[in-house]
Amino acid sequence: MLINEFLVLGAVLFCIGVYGVIARKNAVLVLMSIELILNSVNINLLAFDRLHGSNDGAVFALYIIAVAAAEVGVGLAMVLLIFRNRKTISLDDLSEMKG
Repeated sequence: MLINEFLVLGAVLFCIGVYGVIARKNAVLVLMSIELILNSVNINLLAFDRLHGSNDGAVFALYIIAVAAAEVGVGLAMVLLIFRNRKTISLDDLSEMKG
């Protein structure tokens, strides 16, 4: 397969993820969209890694996977804490938390 196909796939996944972050009102779906963005970056890193024949892209992809796992853990803990206090996870209802 050509590198162009992987780059197009990564760009499409990135655009879907950005749309999900902008358009969604549910905090869990926003976290899932951020994961989609990070996975599209991994696809691009591995595509360029394959093009240049080094292992640097794979190493960076592993770091991104580790950071994404930590982000999910912290993000879901925050969502559960907010749900316990407010009984909702809608991002529109959380705008009162400014300050």
